[in-house]
Amino acid sequence: MSEWSVTAPQKLTFDGPVRDLRVRVVNGTVNVVGTEEDTARLEVSELTGPPLVVTRNGCTLTVTYEDLPWKGFLKWLGRKGRHRSTVVSLAVPAGTRAEVGVVGAGAVVSGVRGPVVLRGVNGDTTLVGVSGPVRAETVSGDLEAQAVTGELTFHSVSGDLTVVAGSGPSVRAETVSGSLIVDLDPGGPTDVGLTSVSGEIAIRLPHPADAEVEANTTSGVVSNAFEGLRVHGQWGTHKITGRLGAGTGRLRATTVSGSIALLRRPPREEEHPGAPETGTGTGTSPKASSARTAPHPAGHSPVAPGENAVSGQDAAATGAPADGTTDKKVL
Repeated sequence: MSEWSVTAPQKLTFDGPVRDLRVRVVNGTVNVVGTEEDTARLEVSELTGPPLVVTRNGCTLTVTYEDLPWKGFLKWLGRKGRHRSTVVSLAVPAGTRAEVGVVGAGAVVSGVRGPVVLRGVNGDTTLVGVSGPVRAETVSGDLEAQAVTGELTFHSVSGDLTVVAGSGPSVRAETVSGSLIVDLDPGGPTDVGLTSVSGEIAIRLPHPADAEVEANTTSGVVSNAFEGLRVHGQWGTHKITGRLGAGTGRLRATTVSGSIALLRRPPREEEHPGAPETGTGTGTSPKASSARTAPHPAGHSPVAPGENAVSGQDAAATGAPADGTTDKKVL
C-alpha cells in the first residue's frame, strides 16, 4: 500500500491497473473521466483546508479526507466543512468501478463503463456517456444523466432527476419533493418506474412507443399526448393507462400531489428538418420541453394537440380517449 498526503495543487500518475476508484470530497468539484489507457492520473488543481489523503492499495485508488468515511456519508454535515474545498480531476481506465461522494461539491463522471455509485448531500452530479449500472443517492443534490446506457437507480429527498436521451435497460427513481424528468431514446429503457410525493413527473416517450403504461396521481394534474392511452378518474386519483405498440416495455409513474405529463417525442425525421440530429429530440432539454406542456400548479394545463388533460378539479375531462509495504509521502 502507498499513501500520499496532498497539501497543495499536485499531479500524480499511478502505474499498474486501477480497477476501483473511491473519491470523497467536501465543496469544490470532482471530475472523473474514463480512458482507454491502463494507468490512472490525478490532478488536484485547487485545495483549501486539510490535506487530501491519496491511497493506492492494490488495484484500489482512494482520494478523501481523513475524517470523511463512506459509511454514514450522507449524514456528514458540520462547521468544519465550511473551511475546505478542492478541485480534483481523475483519468482512470474506462472499466473502473467508480464510487464518488460529494458534500456541497459538484461532480461530473463521463466515459466510464464500470459500475458507478454516487452519494451526495447537496452537490449536483452530471453523468455523460456512462454505460455501466448507476446507483445514486442524494439528500438535496440533483442528478443529470446524458446518454447513459446502463441501468439507472436514483433515490433522493428533494433532489431532481433529469435524464436526457436515456437508452439504458431501466430507469428507477424515488424522491419526496424533487422532480423526475425523463427523456427516452427510441429503443431505450424497457422498464421505467418513477415515484414522487409532491414533485412533478414528466416523461417523453419516443414515437412510436412500445410499453404498458400506468401513471397515477392523487391530486395533481395529468397530461397525456397519446391517443392510445386513456385518462381515468373523476374526483381524487387520476390515472393514465393503456398499451402503446406491442406493450413489451413497462412504464409506471406515481405521485401524490405532483403533476404527471406523458409527452410524445416526434419521429427523428421530424425533429430538425435539414439540421444535424442532436439526440435530444427538439434541441431543447426535457425540462424546457415539459415546461411548455406539463401542467401548471393552478390546474390549467396548456395542452398540445392530441393531448388529454385532467386536473383534480376538472371532472368533466375524465374518460378522455385514449505487495504489503507502506510508503507515506507528503507533497
